Amino acid sequence: MIQAKLYNTRAILQRAARDHGAKNAVRAESLQRAVDALATRIKAAEHATSLDSLRGIEGDAAVTYWASFNHLLTTDDPAFHIHGRSKRPPLDRTNALLSFLYAVLAHDCRSACESCGLDPQSGFLHQPRPGRASLALDLMEEFRPILADRLAISLINRNQITAHDFTIQESGAVQLKDDSRKKVLQAWQEKKQDTLTHPLLEETITLGLLPHIQARLLARHLRGDLDAYPAYLTK
Repeated sequence: MIQAKLYNTRAILQRAARDHGAKNAVRAESLQRAVDALATRIKAAEHATSLDSLRGIEGDAAVTYWASFNHLLTTDDPAFHIHGRSKRPPLDRTNALLSFLYAVLAHDCRSACESCGLDPQSGFLHQPRPGRASLALDLMEEFRPILADRLAISLINRNQITAHDFTIQESGAVQLKDDSRKKVLQAWQEKKQDTLTHPLLEETITLGLLPHIQARLLARHLRGDLDAYPAYLTK
């Protein structure tokens, strides 16, 4: 799952590097350095021998990714520039949008686990604790880049979400306004209607079905029907 997350994250950076190559050489070069760094982390994750070492590799990759995130944004509005990932609470507009999308994705992954008879509380990457859907958080790792991050980037770059869609509290915490949440949820539902060809099933499915299919494959692995969990890798 962590390898897939890093692979899918790298794919976003690769696409952006290609898109920016002819327009902004400096941006493309910076993105390519991040792509190369993530390739090293992917190989390291393959040989990790403990959860602690795997989490360390994931953490290093996250630093690289979030340091490059501004290069994925084509908007000139500095209100959406970030300085790393912030959460609980998010301290800028982009992080607030990402946190909201991650919460929606986690809900979908929880439903996917439950539909396959899996206990969403019993995770293995995220430590189980009361009230935490740890397995759903495990499952969503590989989907964060391709479902949540891509949508956030599109909403910002297309000016579908602007600085006026957020409120800033006295504490510095940033939140989406209620009407803006509805706008993001509508975009989320539309995004889930996009189609792809699943590499294992070789069938055309919607993005919205992807967590359910992967949860089903995870259940088959845990029950001994599959030797390994076939995580989803985007093209």
